[in-house]
Amino acid sequence: PPILAEDLPDLEAVIYSHDHYDHLDYETVLKIKDKTKFFYVPLGVAATLLKWGVQQTQIRELSWWDQANQEYDITITATPARHFSGRLLSQNNTFWASWVIKWGNENVYFGGDTGIFDGFEEIDEKLGPFDMAILPVGAYNDAWHDIHMNPEEAAKAFGQMRAEKLLPIHWGTFDLALHSWYEPIQDLIKYSEKQNLPLITLPQGRWFSKSDYPKDVYWWKPYSKELSQK
Repeated sequence: PPILAEDLPDLEAVIYSHDHYDHLDYETVLKIKDKTKFFYVPLGVAATLLKWGVQQTQIRELSWWDQANQEYDITITATPARHFSGRLLSQNNTFWASWVIKWGNENVYFGGDTGIFDGFEEIDEKLGPFDMAILPVGAYNDAWHDIHMNPEEAAKAFGQMRAEKLLPIHWGTFDLALHSWYEPIQDLIKYSEKQNLPLITLPQGRWFSKSDYPKDVYWWKPYSKELSQK
């Protein structure tokens, strides 16, 4: 990770899309629970956090279309997604969600883990337009079509929303699929060039502002060459 969990500063909020192990991690929660003001989770996930020592007053558990008002004029809304959940032998005992985070005039859509579905237009109609759509593009397979988007599907989802920028996530971190580490971003850039998508790519942990979007979408190329040689 770009910064260790124990080195993070005090956190206003942490938002979880669902409870799969590559998203909701026990050791990480233990390291951040005492310096995080609020945890936002889909319906059913609160029980896991309580078991791990997070206080009830810290948890905001939302179903789809529920809203919570944070300090500093921040509104956080749980929105639909197409995925599933589960830990150990349980499956789909908890909910999953995408999220809309609005503060002042800024409005961001966070897709979490989602497959392509017909809900993006409804989310945009109710809560858009967005300054940025953060969409998953990796860990895809034909057998998992319903739960993870590939780059082409992410581009289609972006086209269903009114968003100024597209920030791809869920690639290059965990090795969960048969495609190469760099295939998702390579293909997404091809689609973005054909369709003139306003794409942003950046290494994990890099800060940027709306007035200073990163311009280099090819920062990952040295990594792809290194991995190709292994």
